[in-house]
Amino acid sequence: MISTRSLAALPSETELVRITKGLAALDAILCEDWESRYWSFNAKWSGKSMLASMRNGSGEDMFILFSSVGTVIKGFAHESAMSPFRPKAKNEQQRGIALYPGLLSGFPGALASFLEEPSFMMEETTFLVWRLSKAKSWSIGDILWPKTKDPDGSEELLTPLAGDASSYVGFADEYYEKKINKTDVAHVLANKPLSAALVQRLKSERSLQELATI
Repeated sequence: MISTRSLAALPSETELVRITKGLAALDAILCEDWESRYWSFNAKWSGKSMLASMRNGSGEDMFILFSSVGTVIKGFAHESAMSPFRPKAKNEQQRGIALYPGLLSGFPGALASFLEEPSFMMEETTFLVWRLSKAKSWSIGDILWPKTKDPDGSEELLTPLAGDASSYVGFADEYYEKKINKTDVAHVLANKPLSAALVQRLKSERSLQELATI
């Protein structure tokens, strides 16, 4: 499992690009309706920056910005103990909506533009992970964790970033109600070229030509 308390299991930036591209491609193959997909990937988000995003339709989301300066992962699990909409503790500021204490502590100035991007809805954040381009590891703020399981929802949201083909097979069966092959999923997650036969095996209602225009 990957979580903000277990960041050593989080792949490198290069691997995350591959995995999130694969997840977005699989969702595009299985689901024609963009609004109904979990994963999307924009290789031309801004300049040379790329953006992976996830929305599950139940109030959770995640944005991953890949830039030359570094990578930022922002997640929101609305029912988690660290939600900005949680009941406030006695020692917390009661006015307005406030992010959980320490969430932004230590966030690098070189990545500050991420916090100002309206599309990322920073007011709805339960975890924030970052890594400057030359850093050797991922970082988070200085947080006093609530004594609950998965307090920021990061275990649930980050674990798919392991890129495990078996997990996606289970997800596709439950969410898209399609039974697909683990080998085919692994092929797409590896960013290998698609074929008409593979797309057909993945129970897609779209042709290879249609998918090439996405």
